[in-house]
Amino acid sequence: QVQLVESGGGLVQAGGSLRLSCAASGRTFSNYLMGWFRQAPGKEREFVAAIRGIGGSTYYADSVKGRFTISRDNAKNTVYLQMNSLKPEDTAVYYCAATANYYNNYRIVNGYAYWGQGTQVTVSS
Repeated sequence: QVQLVESGGGLVQAGGSLRLSCAASGRTFSNYLMGWFRQAPGKEREFVAAIRGIGGSTYYADSVKGRFTISRDNAKNTVYLQMNSLKPEDTAVYYCAATANYYNNYRIVNGYAYWGQGTQVTVSS
């Protein structure tokens, strides 16, 4: 079992930055591929970024590439999402999620076994 707790959300103006954190507990953190997803009102949950536990390979949705950076600190059992140049369309509840490190369909919501409770990000225009 893995418990995930997100933090760092808030209200920011367009063009601003936020850094989300997700603290994990329960199992060996480096065994997990960690993902960030988001869900806007009335829309499906969508992939944002993912990072492997071993090797640190990263993956991004086209909509955030060049603006968002995912990273992790295995010693602190924490994954981060640095969000720069925020746009109003980035407004959503952001969730972190965990799955096996070898999992390849990292864009797929149903592939993740563990989820945090979410943190709200609101970008004003």
